[in-house]
Amino acid sequence: MSSSSLAQKHESSDEIDLSRLFGYLIDGRWLIISITTLFATLGIAFALLSTPIYKADALVQVEQKSGNGISSLMGDMGEMFASESSATTEIEIIKSRMILGNTVDKLNLTTIASPVYMPIVGKGLSRLMGEDKSIKVSRFDIPSYIEIPNFSVVLDDADKGTYSLFDLDKRKILSGKVGELAINQDYHLFVMQLEGETGDTFNLSKISRIDAITHLQRGLSITEKGKQSGVLQFSLQGESKAKIEAIINDVSQNYFLQNIARDSAEAEKSLTFLSTQLPSIKDKLTLSENTLNDFRLERQSVDLSLEARSALDVIVKLEAQLNELTFKESEISQRFTKDHPAYKSLLDKRATLLGERKRLNQQVQKLPKTQREVLRMQRDVELNQQIYIQLLNKTQELNIIKAGTVGNVRILDSAQAYSAAVKPKKSLIVVLATLLGGMLSVALVLVKAALHRGVENPDEIEALGIPVYASIPKSNWQEKLDIRYNKKKVKHLETLLAESNPADLSIEALRGLRTSMHFAMMEAKNNVVMITGPAPNIGKSFVAVNFAAVIAKTGQKVLVVDADMRKGYMQRYFGMQWDNGLSDYLSGKLTLEQSIQASEVKNLDVMTRGQVPPNPSELLMTKRFSDFIDWASTNYDLVLIDTPPVLAVTDPSIVGALAGTTLMVGRFDQTSIKEIDIARHRFEQAGIEVKGFILNAVEKKASCSYGYGYYNYSYESDK
Repeated sequence: MSSSSLAQKHESSDEIDLSRLFGYLIDGRWLIISITTLFATLGIAFALLSTPIYKADALVQVEQKSGNGISSLMGDMGEMFASESSATTEIEIIKSRMILGNTVDKLNLTTIASPVYMPIVGKGLSRLMGEDKSIKVSRFDIPSYIEIPNFSVVLDDADKGTYSLFDLDKRKILSGKVGELAINQDYHLFVMQLEGETGDTFNLSKISRIDAITHLQRGLSITEKGKQSGVLQFSLQGESKAKIEAIINDVSQNYFLQNIARDSAEAEKSLTFLSTQLPSIKDKLTLSENTLNDFRLERQSVDLSLEARSALDVIVKLEAQLNELTFKESEISQRFTKDHPAYKSLLDKRATLLGERKRLNQQVQKLPKTQREVLRMQRDVELNQQIYIQLLNKTQELNIIKAGTVGNVRILDSAQAYSAAVKPKKSLIVVLATLLGGMLSVALVLVKAALHRGVENPDEIEALGIPVYASIPKSNWQEKLDIRYNKKKVKHLETLLAESNPADLSIEALRGLRTSMHFAMMEAKNNVVMITGPAPNIGKSFVAVNFAAVIAKTGQKVLVVDADMRKGYMQRYFGMQWDNGLSDYLSGKLTLEQSIQASEVKNLDVMTRGQVPPNPSELLMTKRFSDFIDWASTNYDLVLIDTPPVLAVTDPSIVGALAGTTLMVGRFDQTSIKEIDIARHRFEQAGIEVKGFILNAVEKKASCSYGYGYYNYSYESDK
């Protein structure tokens, strides 16, 4: 075979598979529509009953820290302390227990109170019906020894606002009134609001402070809007707009206040340091002035020479610079170690100034003794005076900075909840539910088709070597008759399709079987035909009685026997009782004349199953049954015997040994090829040849070209 022909064959195979797959979907369209509709309905119900979740947000700006405050007081060194606030750091600060803990305490988030609704749908139904049930608790204190802090509040009188608190064991703890503090030993309860009807129940529980903070940390979302913008967005979702707005406003306010307190802490520390230095500097200044005055009185007002005055000015400037470095060192030591470059630079500058001071001191030593003493005293006075004035100025500056500290945080937008709920997204839920239902239903149809084992094409049966004599379409008329029969709204003879609707396609197919049977029985040893099948509920009795009626209408004398002495129900087609039948004859209770009954169909006699015997198989193996077969074969043109399923019992093998022709019945889309093969093999072991097969209840299916095409051919009379 050429490669082109192989490709064409492969392409043809793919097309067949696709058409069959599409056919399965068409056949299962009602299942797909039903499941999809069910899921869509559930999606709509879920969307309507789900509690709306609202969202509130606020904007806070974290500005870049500039060289102000303490850093500006430090001159050139202040640039080392100017830094940019990291958004990640600020977010972690906001989510810390220091910030959120204050919100939990202020808004009493450790107390959880909610109305009690019917499970699953109660809350949604209450909301849709407009029922107003709410509770707001501002204080709830319980003893520390309570392990499971779950309680219930019952509204005793809605008009008066009275209520009762019960524990898990339904024991009454206290009674109170809305707007008043209720106290009973270690229990304290203050209910601010309680809306509902008399008798309504509300859940009330207490969680730990750390659990409340953790829950708030999970729910609170903080993000930076834009890269390095310094603008943080606070957002929180919840059922109550007022509650989530209050939480976000309180969190942002707490963050704002702690930022101010953090920035003013630097000025506070510096003021503390200066307040410890000022008294000692003032004492030194007073002492140095007194010493200089006393010396001048004693020496009668000694003045400094021009050279000494010049040296004094330089020395005072050097000492002032050294004192300034000492002040800066006290500040920088709180931030860095001595290995830091800024700290090293400060130490190097001090070493240079100390060297210069040493050189000047050596120069002063060359002056006269009196001049040296006056110079030293004058230096101490001016130096202490300059230091004292400098510290006073810095103290004033720090007080101004502390009073005017605003921090680097600014609240741009206070919290505000959106008017529309962010959850659930109703349209999306309905669409997703519908899509899910459609996908699941399609998958169910395809999986069912993949696992399906029922035969749908006669070619599959003939591949086993069994010729198919007839394919009987499924009769909708018969289904309606069965329903009416079960409701006792139909006459007994109407259940026989060959009589109630002889033009039905099923009866037409049985007429075709009549022709095939004529040739099949030409080589048979007798005119006895056994109709059997692999499994129950495949329509053997339907085929037997209607085929018998079709044959009887041709003028032949027919006997139909119900050999299923366990569960046979052939009598229902003829309006007879199941007793006084085959089992009664085989057990010797009745004669042939008593066990065979004439039906209302001309030329058709019936033998029902009779009483249910304890040993059906043994009765069939008796000589009385073989004699009955011989008698029936002689006295009737055709004998049809309906037997139980061959895979269930051995009765068909016993009957088949006496019958001249054996026909097997299988149900379309139900009986599997494996069952047919095993049933045939079982007959072969008993020496019985299955002459042909009848495929019953063939349906119109898009996935089966045979079943679909069969219905394309119908020929009805003019009306």
